[in-house]
Amino acid sequence: MLRATAGSVEERDEEQEDEGEEELRDGGVPFYVNRGGLPVDEETWERMWRHVARIHPDGEALGKGIRGATDLPKIPIPSVPTYQPTTTIPQRLEAIQKYIRELQYNHTGTQFFEIKKSRPLTALMDIAKEMTREALPIKCLEAVILGIYLTNNMPGVERFPLSFKSHFSGNHFYHIVLGVHSGGRFGALGMSRREDLMFKPLEFRTLMDLVQEYDGAYRNYWHTLRKVKIGQYVSHDPHSVEQIEWKHSILDVDKLTKEELRKELERHTRDMRLKIGKPAPPSPTKDRRNSMGSPLRGPSSPLRRISRVERRPSGDKKVLEPKASGDLNGYQIRV
Repeated sequence: MLRATAGSVEERDEEQEDEGEEELRDGGVPFYVNRGGLPVDEETWERMWRHVARIHPDGEALGKGIRGATDLPKIPIPSVPTYQPTTTIPQRLEAIQKYIRELQYNHTGTQFFEIKKSRPLTALMDIAKEMTREALPIKCLEAVILGIYLTNNMPGVERFPLSFKSHFSGNHFYHIVLGVHSGGRFGALGMSRREDLMFKPLEFRTLMDLVQEYDGAYRNYWHTLRKVKIGQYVSHDPHSVEQIEWKHSILDVDKLTKEELRKELERHTRDMRLKIGKPAPPSPTKDRRNSMGSPLRGPSSPLRRISRVERRPSGDKKVLEPKASGDLNGYQIRV
């Protein structure tokens, strides 16, 4: 369970914020994450149905009706969008959003795909591939990873994570979308229960305009926007071992004037443009990628250990002892 029963409300809020989930609670109660991969194991499957029985108004009757039915309609599997060479970027983004929407929002209380934000991009892209194969309902963080995967072959489109923290009726709520920038205009891809908290067409002149659009949507639901977190542009290399920078800028919206917020967003826009010219870390060779294994392996997987490298301040650099040139047996490649 994402929410532990012990600990302060603030600690639980921070854990929820780090995971990037859409809300502190889904349907008024904590939700689960399927950590065993697919197909779903028996324990996770039964736990999901018990959870549905607790949170749905019809209780156990709903689960029994579905699980005991023999004539359930076949659910159509959405097709990953394909394009003609003449298809414009806005049309491609709309097709991607249509595909994400057709997967539907996950209301079961169990997130089917485990997304660890500290994992390298190549591992997250493997999970995105599995999303397209399984075609299961998803939540907002899964939609961001899927959006990155589906726009990797669009070099003219830059992508960056854009997350929100809002306040309503004594509780904090969290949401994340994939910001996009192309042709001098901003937009977004995403998934939400609310229609105006997901897709935004590629028509906003500045990042400030895009953020204000979401702010207005939150106000329509009597939510007050507290924080906006914006990441850096994400690499287009699906085999990149770099991590996504999820929160390059953290802005306290309720403490900034409109002009201060505008200046901060303009500064972040400049930072993102500067990143485009910087070379990305080299991708692993094919043999190296194969040896890294599946992203759904257990806690002992090499990727999981690599993704949790201890960070140290930039001024506190580790001094490496020189090695004798003849000692080649102890040589290791470090990514």
